[in-house]
Amino acid sequence: MDLIGNRTLADLLTERADRHPDRACLIVEDRSGTVTEYTYRETLDAVRRTAGGFAALGVGRGDAVVFQLRNCAEFVFAWFGLAWLGAVMVPSNTANSAAELTYLIERSEAVGVLTEPEHLTVFAEVLAGAPKVGHRIVARGGGTPDGFVPFADVASGPPADPAEGVGSEDVVEMLFTSGTTARPKAVMITHANCLWGGERVSRGAALHGGDRLLTALPLFHINAQEITFLAALTVGGTAVLLEEYHASGFWSRVRHHGATSVSLVAMQVRTMLAQPPSPDDAAHRVHRAIYAINVTGQEKEEFERRFGVELINGYGLSEGGTVVTMSPVFGDRRWPSIGLPNFDRRIRIVDEDGRDLPAGAVGEILVSGVPGRTLMKGYFKDPEATAATVRDGWLHTGDHGYLDEKGYVYFFDRKKDVIKRAGENVSASEVEFALLAHPSIAEAAVVAGHDPVRDEEVVAFVVPRSPGEPPSRDEITEHCRTRLAGFKVPTRIQVVPELPKTSIGKVEKKLLRRQLSEPAPGGGR
Repeated sequence: MDLIGNRTLADLLTERADRHPDRACLIVEDRSGTVTEYTYRETLDAVRRTAGGFAALGVGRGDAVVFQLRNCAEFVFAWFGLAWLGAVMVPSNTANSAAELTYLIERSEAVGVLTEPEHLTVFAEVLAGAPKVGHRIVARGGGTPDGFVPFADVASGPPADPAEGVGSEDVVEMLFTSGTTARPKAVMITHANCLWGGERVSRGAALHGGDRLLTALPLFHINAQEITFLAALTVGGTAVLLEEYHASGFWSRVRHHGATSVSLVAMQVRTMLAQPPSPDDAAHRVHRAIYAINVTGQEKEEFERRFGVELINGYGLSEGGTVVTMSPVFGDRRWPSIGLPNFDRRIRIVDEDGRDLPAGAVGEILVSGVPGRTLMKGYFKDPEATAATVRDGWLHTGDHGYLDEKGYVYFFDRKKDVIKRAGENVSASEVEFALLAHPSIAEAAVVAGHDPVRDEEVVAFVVPRSPGEPPSRDEITEHCRTRLAGFKVPTRIQVVPELPKTSIGKVEKKLLRRQLSEPAPGGGR
């Protein structure tokens, strides 16, 4: 047994409520600006009552419930209420289509759904063909349609005690992968995975009980779950959830809530930099920002200087129990390194034959761990994919990187974003950074296209800063030639008005790859 023991999320919340009953546990600001605060005692009571309500409906150990909710207190109460019973949360992206929701429900074998009024139309279509979904709950007001139960009724049940026999290696959540190369797989996350996640973030970022962790990232992603809520819970701090992100008002909300730590992604960094400067930009209590998804060195320096906050780079993935590396808070960060392995982690960089590579050589990132504790328990009902991903205690991430002579880890690219061109490896990220250095390019995404002679070609999609004056393809090509080796220069360039993105600002490259399989007007070159 490790430092988590056989504890669960129920144990963690109960322990913190016993120690800090009157301290703020959860603060939620909805899109209208209404702020609601819950102490640890109030949060524990709401969770116990929600668990009792779920139990009264018939939800029990091992049952899965799909959530389609924006950031709200109901999300937290239902998540922990299910954990109380040994049941399983399945978070759904609020932008998911009816087909995507149907897949999540069927693949997770869900017995229930929890949503809010704005998603009822899509659920009407989905649930018409899902007779096994017997529990249908709607939260956040707006009326209750036939066949649904109001969450307020579920959350007002008699308090429930934690279910007997639930242990740290029981599954508490299923997170679906992005499905870039195949249908999305359900990653089984256990109580131990969640508790380890909170420990890694809180220790890596040197958090303490007086910290107030704020995020505008959605709770249906593991980033907000672990880097904000579970990290705050681990140290007895306060989690602040914003329902919506607005670049123009982000720092005013940070100041209003007295936040001391924030979690950011590249989209937020770039959209904040695009706002007019203000003398209040650095007027806040934030001492550091836990950060993922690289920006350019220039953007990093400008952001840190303007907003007076340090970006603590990191790397993680759902299959690895999230955070794997973090930049040292008090030591040398070696930007653009993604940091050093967390205190419980071991990292290897290997070639295609599984042989360890020396410092500076790019290979696949492997992470050691124990399935169900420090690594995912596996993919739900997919033993073949699980066995291919976790082998001999090592998670094969599918990501490429390298180590320097001091053991710092550097991210090269996702396996799917490494372009194989005439025997050379091209990092899509490196080409994107070169493109973003052009003054007339606002956004860029690079993917692999088919080349009958050189295996793959480098294809760039660029968004101009001024739609009426896009840079010419020849100009972009010459710009890249001054910054990249010849084999890395894009051979196909498409100027587009916008890039398809996920809810946290990641470019949906699978949609760009799909475009390449369709005829482009005028050849797209």
